[in-house]
Amino acid sequence: MHILIAPDSFKDALGATDAANAIAEGVRQAAPNADWTLCPLGDGGEGTLEALLTASGAEARSLEVHDALNRPRMAQWGWIEARRTAIVELAEASGLQHLTQEERDALHTTTRGVGELIHATLEAGAEHLILTLGGSATNDGGAGMMSALGVRFLDNNDQPLEPGGAALAGLSRIDLSGIDPRLSQLTVEAAVDVNNPLCGDQGASAIFGPQKGATKDQVGQLDHALARLADITVDATGRDHRDSAGAGAAGGMGFAALAFLNATLRPGIELVMEQVGFEKTLEHTDLVITGEGRLDGQSLSGKTPIGVSRAARRMGVPCVVLAGKLDSGWEKALEEGVTAAFALADGPMALEEALERTPELLSARSASIVRLFQHGR
Repeated sequence: MHILIAPDSFKDALGATDAANAIAEGVRQAAPNADWTLCPLGDGGEGTLEALLTASGAEARSLEVHDALNRPRMAQWGWIEARRTAIVELAEASGLQHLTQEERDALHTTTRGVGELIHATLEAGAEHLILTLGGSATNDGGAGMMSALGVRFLDNNDQPLEPGGAALAGLSRIDLSGIDPRLSQLTVEAAVDVNNPLCGDQGASAIFGPQKGATKDQVGQLDHALARLADITVDATGRDHRDSAGAGAAGGMGFAALAFLNATLRPGIELVMEQVGFEKTLEHTDLVITGEGRLDGQSLSGKTPIGVSRAARRMGVPCVVLAGKLDSGWEKALEEGVTAAFALADGPMALEEALERTPELLSARSASIVRLFQHGR
């Protein structure tokens, strides 16, 4: 029996690699003679860089950048010399996981650090960039990123705007004359885990702003500011990407990638699975165990367990999902190749206890699944 262990991270509890190891421990307990392959994954959010580094053998490099609140922090990026390919994860620089609940401020957080990472890839001679967009603390439409790459966002007095999404309401002109010319020779693939547009009821501010600290009134303020950014970007570039699927990813970073980097947006899990050769690995697999913190109806828009289950279905391999929580609409996953799904908790417990016990619970659930699978065989 060969088992493919391919989870995403379990938010606030375990990274994808640690989650995979916890599942493997459960497999070992239930079936000591089984073979298994660890394949930690990501769909564009935090942990995606780790998964790609593990799978590709890329060199991990570090750089001091500015975080979402403009404070210095060390961030990693990946470099594949033979392919002149760089991997930049937005969450490394501007991720929500680096801020406390009290620090979340969707009005003023910035993607400047992401632009600093991209500049480092250009300095290294990158010709191809994999940019993963997810887990952001920001709602600035990528203005911070592009400012770090030479674009100027100016007010009515031709002065640079302050960092953050709220300031975009005062945007009057975008000056592209100083943009790094090396960007024109860079092929960019941006990994997204949502398909939301930039603005409106399903846009970046309305759907994701509250988790980044925005109040109801601030959501409207930010949505108006992103609409202003889209209008002025049309003046500067002649292209309008506000309604493109994925433009609202990571607080509008999908929009910036399309408008200024000429990027191709792809579902993050598909891009990652392609990079790790996932379908090849499935060829000799009897069972797949995947998972992440939550499985719900929104997971079908591009989350890791659904990407994994769809691939498994194409190969005729059963796929089991472990989730910290099964939430509204999770049953839709059963139509996407998921054979069965299980919540981790083994009884009533507070969130803090559940997070602390995640490794133990993953191992226990995995062991039960493997015992049942063996009996069925």
